[in-house]
Amino acid sequence: MSFTKTTEQDSHYNDLEKMSVNEIIISMNAEDKTVPLAVEKSLPQIEILIQKVVEKLKNGGRLFYIGAGTSGRLGILDASECPPTFGVSHNLVIGLIAGGDTAIRKAVENAEDSTTQGWKDLQDYDISEKDIVVGIAASGTTPYVVSTLKKCNEEGLITGCITCNKNSPLSLTAQYPIEVIVGPEFLTGSSRMKAGTAQKLVLNMITTATMIQLGRVKDNKMVDMQLSNNKLVDRGIKMIMNALNVSEKEASKLLEEHQSVRQSIAHGRQQQNR
Repeated sequence: MSFTKTTEQDSHYNDLEKMSVNEIIISMNAEDKTVPLAVEKSLPQIEILIQKVVEKLKNGGRLFYIGAGTSGRLGILDASECPPTFGVSHNLVIGLIAGGDTAIRKAVENAEDSTTQGWKDLQDYDISEKDIVVGIAASGTTPYVVSTLKKCNEEGLITGCITCNKNSPLSLTAQYPIEVIVGPEFLTGSSRMKAGTAQKLVLNMITTATMIQLGRVKDNKMVDMQLSNNKLVDRGIKMIMNALNVSEKEASKLLEEHQSVRQSIAHGRQQQNR
């Protein structure tokens, strides 16, 4: 199969340094508008991978994201938002980045070029066939990610990927690839732009759809969210008020007693049905 790194192709725009700020942001916005349409074309691939993630998590497995640079950071971001949003364990969705936690803030030289470290990083979490591993790499060529998925396949794990080039080594390695073809970047080769946006949109879909399927959402509400600040407590109180048609005082009392929106609504309904 032919493989062209469209993410590395020359920008459609020239002489960026001669553009005004207005011209720059209008051009960037025009490019950004194409990203959701590219994601839409990949929805069948996204659906299949999500079904596999749900299956694994329902049977006690975990979801691992693994990437380097921007791709790794996006995986960590998505994983870190699952506990506060859906009330799940920090060990259910785990993001790993080449170079370790240091690389979240500062690039670690040559970390993405390792062909052995990714599997070692997964072994630190006692990875097993119960789990599923999703590699994230805009180019689809990152050695740290491709080599890790190859090893996962050898060890009998389910693998998926999110990439922005067609028929890349990563796509051909993953059992369930997602390819979102966004084309050349406004700033040539800067895959933190359209490719990064595409990856974030797909990650949103994977964890949100998975958590809904796992019963972590009721109606359209985050009833299992962690009440970790005043804003979220206020939001929880409003959810209880709307669900039970009770006053703010009653809702606040229920939430203070049960420390969970879901449990507050359940106990409130029991009281109302007596």
